[in-house]
Amino acid sequence: MYFEYPKLLFLLLVPLLLVGRYLYIELKDRRPHLRVSTSQPWKAGGGSILNIMRHVPMVLRTAALCLLVIAIARPRSSSEMDRVNTEGIDIVLAMDVSTSMLARDFNPDRITAAKDIAVEFVSQRPSDRIGIVVFAGESYTQCPLTTDRSTLINLIQDIQTDLIEDGTAIGNGLATAVARMKDSDAKSRVIILLTDGVNNSGEISPETAAQIAKTYGVRVYTIGVGKEGTAPYPVMTPWGVQIQDIKVEIDEDLLKNIASTTDGKYFRATDNTKLNEIYAEISRMETTRTTVDSFPVYKELYAPYALWALILLLAEFLLRAMLRRMPS
Repeated sequence: MYFEYPKLLFLLLVPLLLVGRYLYIELKDRRPHLRVSTSQPWKAGGGSILNIMRHVPMVLRTAALCLLVIAIARPRSSSEMDRVNTEGIDIVLAMDVSTSMLARDFNPDRITAAKDIAVEFVSQRPSDRIGIVVFAGESYTQCPLTTDRSTLINLIQDIQTDLIEDGTAIGNGLATAVARMKDSDAKSRVIILLTDGVNNSGEISPETAAQIAKTYGVRVYTIGVGKEGTAPYPVMTPWGVQIQDIKVEIDEDLLKNIASTTDGKYFRATDNTKLNEIYAEISRMETTRTTVDSFPVYKELYAPYALWALILLLAEFLLRAMLRRMPS
């Protein structure tokens, strides 16, 4: 057993000081003695028992305070060891957030479907470090590589289409994702790049970004999002928002080339179900399991101390109430 906060054990001096003060007051207030021929009358009155009982509440309080100090110092046990499987994979989700992602050939639209399925993907890989890069006319890191699933999921859900300049800078998005993991020492490094358009902006060409990914040993899985032909899209008109069909343009040759260059694979998602299946397939392909033998299993031990402290404090309260009602 060890304590998470051992310095708090110095608080044990507090109950010791209280005991010292109590003894000092008791000795100071001791009444004068009177010698008598026999103590029989006092024995019959039972005063000696009450005299002892009046000290018990102080004993209970002192013990309770000691137990509370031990509890807040957080005793733990780490003697047990467990064999744990871990993935050892770093993954960056590079997501297109251009306004074309508002098309409604997915339910309710492309961007929302991509976010929901990404959240599900993240939740199913608790041992991996995962990051998020978003891109439109430019790119930025929404979340660096992390194992903090709650923060990661919240940041995925915060993704919107109107936060950066519009456009489709696939090269910039891919290059930013590579930069997030170029110093990683993970056994496998993967980028999942999702887009629904054609590269039309950015300072770095997609081909150059793919070569950079290959240089760093990063595998890129590309996903083209959108139905064949046309897709319903919300358009602002003088009469309000109206749904109009727009042509779906995805540079599949480019996405296939990026995947091929980095030893990855290209997928085409035409609806929510297909996109979910794609993430599931990538998840199955990217599994590098290792066994760690020295992972400590911590056991919290503070609860019994806290419980007994509360029991002793309650006993003190009840005993004091009982002594007040008894004749002196």
